[in-house]
Amino acid sequence: MTEIIYKGESYTIIGACFEVYNEKGCGFLEPVYQECLGIEFEYQRIPAIAKPSLGVSYRGRTLKQIYEQITSASAKLSSN
Repeated sequence: MTEIIYKGESYTIIGACFEVYNEKGCGFLEPVYQECLGIEFEYQRIPAIAKPSLGVSYRGRTLKQIYEQITSASAKLSSN
């Protein structure tokens, strides 16, 4: 079995996800949950960057299209 490196941080992030799910339930599209999770991260003081834009390249050339991640949280969270 794989060992989770950041157990406390993972538990905190998953807990935030469940808070959003418990409040909103199912049936919404991803942008609704993404915004709610961003609010929940702020509420719980979890450092996060919503939709950071990442450049994409092909054969050494930067594409006009960008890749936006869902939401990423810092791996250096303080465990409570």
